[in-house]
Amino acid sequence: MLTSGKLADALDLEKEDVKLRDRYGRGSAKHVADGAPKLLDHFLLARRLVEAGVRCVSLSFSRWDWHGGNFKRAREDFPMLDQGVTALVEDLHNRGLEKDVAVVCWGEFGRTPTINKNAGRDHWPRVSTALLACGGLKHGQVIGATDRLGGEATERPVTFPEMHATLYHTLGIDVNTTTVNDLNGRPRFLVADNAQPLPEVI
Repeated sequence: MLTSGKLADALDLEKEDVKLRDRYGRGSAKHVADGAPKLLDHFLLARRLVEAGVRCVSLSFSRWDWHGGNFKRAREDFPMLDQGVTALVEDLHNRGLEKDVAVVCWGEFGRTPTINKNAGRDHWPRVSTALLACGGLKHGQVIGATDRLGGEATERPVTFPEMHATLYHTLGIDVNTTTVNDLNGRPRFLVADNAQPLPEVI
């Protein structure tokens, strides 16, 4: 892919209809501190890369480590993220790709349920959220719940290995039979704790 003309073609967003580009939006190429730019074009680019044959596309958008100024940043970034994700999901459906492409929005951990003195939220590994769309998964549901502050899981906590098993499932990889050899040559399963894909979405 990297040495083929397909990549150059996929990267040329000028080949897309202007109305579709407007649906995705443009965003800003400016980097936010140590985060990624807020380029909504990247969501469209992700779709084009998949169509060109790329199996997995990872997309970084903005900077979410809001230890200060949480409310201002949320007002700026959430509407843009919403526009990019919904445009991508809608576009995949319109092209008949919704069963072949899984869309995952997920950070590395959660944020504190309380606001700090800088109007921000600090690191909080006890609860986080993820959004899954398309990929032939069952949608229109919320799995799990937290207490009223969003600080502790109170119902159907989902583990990282379960999420990983679910994502492997969307790639057609059976976590019960597939192994990878470690540095000592011993076969290892792909996920820990004998985790299985989330039955609620499979």
